[in-house]
Amino acid sequence: MFLITPDGGLLFWMVIIFALVFFILAKYGFPVITSMVEKREAHINDSLRLAKEAEEKMRNMAGEHSRMIQEAREEQAKILKAASDAKDNLIASAKEQARDEASRIIADARTQIAAEKESAIRDIRRQVAMISVSVAEKVIRKDFSEEKSRDEFLDRMVNEVSNIDFNKN
Repeated sequence: MFLITPDGGLLFWMVIIFALVFFILAKYGFPVITSMVEKREAHINDSLRLAKEAEEKMRNMAGEHSRMIQEAREEQAKILKAASDAKDNLIASAKEQARDEASRIIADARTQIAAEKESAIRDIRRQVAMISVSVAEKVIRKDFSEEKSRDEFLDRMVNEVSNIDFNKN
């Protein structure tokens, strides 16, 4: 029970021991503890600073990411527009070539038709001439007993030959 109500000597020695322990702790323990607390505080402050910097970098990266996505979309739009223009140019060029080719084919066909027409006209004239020669041969072989009928026939033939237009197509 003397710990609950200590006497003077015990109280003296307890104060001295407490002072000694306090002195030793103040001399050797508290500086270590305070330095550890200060180091911990510095570490926490550095961590908070780094966290804020990381957060700021993340915000910047998010902005940069948005900007890069926007640039990519703009580049995509440019590429698609260029591809569309190239397609339109290619189609227009193909149409123009087709028109030119069709015009050339039509011109060649007209030339060929004209040549075949001329050839056909020459063949017809040749055949008409052959028939005329054949008819003339038969007519000449015919006996013209009367001079008047012979003259009439010759006049009629001369008139018919003079009325033929050889320049007609």
